[in-house]
Amino acid sequence: MDYRSGRHFLQIPGPTNVPERVLRAIDSQVIDHRGPAFARLGLEVLEGLRPLFKTTSPVIIYPASGTGAWEAALVNTLSPGDKVLMFETGHFAALWQGLAEKLGLSAEMVPGDWRHGVDPAAVEEQLRKDKGHQIRAVCAVHNETSTGVTSRIGEVRAAIDRAGHPALLLVDTISSLGSIDYRHDDWRVDVTIAGSQKGMMLPPGLSFNALSPRALLASKTARLVRSYWDWEPMLAANKTGFFPFTPATNLLYGLREALILLREEGLERVFQRHARHGEATRRAVRAWGLELNCADEREYSNALTAVLLPAGHDEARLRATILERFDMSLGQGLGKVRGKLFRIGHLGDFNDLTLCGTLCGVEMGLGLAGVPHQPGGVAAAMEYLSATPG
Repeated sequence: MDYRSGRHFLQIPGPTNVPERVLRAIDSQVIDHRGPAFARLGLEVLEGLRPLFKTTSPVIIYPASGTGAWEAALVNTLSPGDKVLMFETGHFAALWQGLAEKLGLSAEMVPGDWRHGVDPAAVEEQLRKDKGHQIRAVCAVHNETSTGVTSRIGEVRAAIDRAGHPALLLVDTISSLGSIDYRHDDWRVDVTIAGSQKGMMLPPGLSFNALSPRALLASKTARLVRSYWDWEPMLAANKTGFFPFTPATNLLYGLREALILLREEGLERVFQRHARHGEATRRAVRAWGLELNCADEREYSNALTAVLLPAGHDEARLRATILERFDMSLGQGLGKVRGKLFRIGHLGDFNDLTLCGTLCGVEMGLGLAGVPHQPGGVAAAMEYLSATPG
């Protein structure tokens, strides 16, 4: 393979680029995971995670992908045959439903068009119809990575409250935590699910459950089989900074450094930065004359932008052209939107010049791949960024 100068532009919506300081932190010797130095590390990261979720409740860390955290959330709170209400907002919502069904749950999916988030009115309607309170949990994806749509979780909570329903609220924040404002306690979420490889600026390999008192209470009577994912031994060991199994020590080093970086920038500034880059990207897409997949401006994702291609043009060919010519990876279409859209990730360790380089690669690629568009997307983004200091 020929050497390619410069760095590869990894502009998929996760895994994201890992900051140099995080990489250097991971590049450390393993320590005794039963010793005092590890206990200090464990306590530091467990406590440091709480502000990221905006919670005072426990956060559990698993050496797993986000799929593991999905399973942990379900098996610790539910019993075989329990009914859960889910919403078809995209590919990952559908995968979560499939996992729930394999576990023996009755997962009812409210159909969606993959261009909108969870409809709070539909949540209220479904729960009001459930007079016998058979629905034990409402499961929602906060930021649907496959579609570039962010659901309004605060409004979902308000809808559950209006219906007067006792269902638990389980929320996937795998592609939003650390990028888009999220409030576990304020929105009274019962289990928040997250992963390390997106806004948290780490490699894949860690996943998280943030818990509520109601979720902990539900875990006392939940009857789905659980062993590795069981919260109880995790919480017991975590009190002193340890884990009931061998933890991913080097990723915890990286997590500690990533949490420091987020504190140094300040979460509100992190959210503002992502919002600014999201808006700049959307302006570029409109200037190209292309269509955003997200159909409701209230639900625009600030972590990624999904762009629909004109009929007859395949996103795989566009992405292959951009990868070959400019050494840049973009997100593919997944599930029902395969071949129809591509995704630009603008989350994590990301700044104005990285965004401009990304959009340059897209604009040049559109021309080379023969996709009908107007020039000027990069210019529109640059004009916005210049006029809107970060």
